[in-house]
Amino acid sequence: MGIRTNVNGLRRSVVALILAVSAVAAQAEQSCSEDTVTLRGAWGSARFTVEVADEPQEQQQGLMHRETMALGNGMLFVYDSPQTLSFWMRNTLIPLDMVFIDARGVVQHIHHMAKPLDETPILGGQDLLSALEINGGLAKRLGITVGSQVRHPAFADHLPVWPC
Repeated sequence: MGIRTNVNGLRRSVVALILAVSAVAAQAEQSCSEDTVTLRGAWGSARFTVEVADEPQEQQQGLMHRETMALGNGMLFVYDSPQTLSFWMRNTLIPLDMVFIDARGVVQHIHHMAKPLDETPILGGQDLLSALEINGGLAKRLGITVGSQVRHPAFADHLPVWPC
């Protein structure tokens, strides 16, 4: 009788564990969407609601002429294949941090506090698939560093380090 009770209790525990893991997996799947970028590292994690610029016209326009951007928002520039990325701040009215990301979703370079309206090229590096623009100063405040991992569906075809 005691063994049967322990087996039933074990079964209930296993079922509860499976349900908990399934719930976590479902939540993780839901959190990986086109309009969300999540970063993680030794510093912690952060999530941004993003507009995706994956067409040449959207990429040329970027965040130009905007006077404000909500603290938890950003723009994710996504390219068809890894390449050298360089940005500028022409007609951009707010200071930005530019987080340059390789095809596997690893931060390779961060340009902090890009100056509004400055047309000096900002080189992100080579073999990059995307760049995340967020409010200036936010990357340092959050502690985002080179080597941080980025989660977004844009990296799915490139063996991401943090898949969706």
